[in-house]
Amino acid sequence: MRRDVFQAIADPTRREILGMIAHKSLNINSVTEQFDVSRAAIYKHMKILTECGLLEIKQQGRERFCEGKLERLNEVSDWVAQYREFWETRLDSLESYLKTLQAKNQDQGKTKL
Repeated sequence: MRRDVFQAIADPTRREILGMIAHKSLNINSVTEQFDVSRAAIYKHMKILTECGLLEIKQQGRERFCEGKLERLNEVSDWVAQYREFWETRLDSLESYLKTLQAKNQDQGKTKL
């Protein structure tokens, strides 16, 4: 089953695993030792990350290393960007409106003096 990137980042444990492997490959034991849950639970999280295309496990000699493939996180960034643009436009309009109101209030204050 192919999962999407949003499923990967939905869980805090998976986000933490991604953070750990973002800058360097780690062997599986190094990753599992960082959590207070069973190895099986961490393996399940790693499987989901692999299915999402964010993690690749490579065999090096007798050890297996987790390597991040974080390019797919651009999908999340692109999705968030559309909403950022929407809200920035709305907030810019609100700022403009508030400045107009403030200018009117200042003008009314001057005419009363």
